[in-house]
Amino acid sequence: MKKVLIAAPVHHVLTDGLQAAGFECLMHEKISQQQAFELVKDVTGVITSTRLQLDKALIDAAPQLQWIGRMGSGMEVIDVPYAESKGVKCFGSPDGNANAVAEHALGMLLSLNKRIIQSNNEVKQGLWLRDENRGTELEGKTIGLVGFGHTGRAFAKKLMGFDMQILAYDKYNKRDFPPYVTQCEILAPIFEQADIISFHVPLQADTTHYFDENFLRSVRKPFILVNTSRGVVVNNEVLLRGMQEKLICGACIDVWEEEPLHAMSEKQRALLAQVANLPNAVLTPHIAGYSFEAVYKMSHILLQKIVNIL
Repeated sequence: MKKVLIAAPVHHVLTDGLQAAGFECLMHEKISQQQAFELVKDVTGVITSTRLQLDKALIDAAPQLQWIGRMGSGMEVIDVPYAESKGVKCFGSPDGNANAVAEHALGMLLSLNKRIIQSNNEVKQGLWLRDENRGTELEGKTIGLVGFGHTGRAFAKKLMGFDMQILAYDKYNKRDFPPYVTQCEILAPIFEQADIISFHVPLQADTTHYFDENFLRSVRKPFILVNTSRGVVVNNEVLLRGMQEKLICGACIDVWEEEPLHAMSEKQRALLAQVANLPNAVLTPHIAGYSFEAVYKMSHILLQKIVNIL
């Protein structure tokens, strides 16, 4: 029986399908990188999320490897060029969690603008503060989407009903923009007009610390920063400084430069604590694309892609 290492939370639709196709599934959701070197020696496939780095060393340790499936978006955890040079097929499933990320981003944005979390906590403490918790509407505001792939498009679709001006910039995608989105060839219109800036980019060399000091100082007016892509896209020191100087008037952050909490350096943990203590920050623990439905969709999509090559 061919073996598959499952190193990610998956829906049973994937494991059931793989078993029906003649695979033995080795379930190790909490596997470490070092443990993986032993387990991949005789596997045909690997399913991963962000737990394993399928780098050259780990790929070389799997001489029978034929394919790698990525739960979600962002292929940075796989050395795709090297894998493909060895004849290993690589699959992602970004369309599987795009809707989940879009809903989450919208939920954080509404929670921030309507002061839902703040006022909810106050009511539970016996406080009834109306004037202090007056909200701000999305209608009439301008949002700039940096990155317009699966999640950027899904978020734009949600925002369409709020009568907002939606600007989108994508360095690599220059076509097929829907009519309710204004395509930007450069970032300048977003810098000049945006009330909200939301990142939807993969992690790669040109997006590492994409949001840096220069980006912060280029935006013309106080803005809300949303990041549901990858933590390293935003320089957390710049994020905190921007909020302290009121250049950033609110932040909706689902990802952090180092994750999870127990793996953070003291510096990153201190930065997280400082941002978390600000009243205009909404933070979640990298759960935007992790809904029950998304896990099913990603699992189903990967199964179809794997079956198609068998």
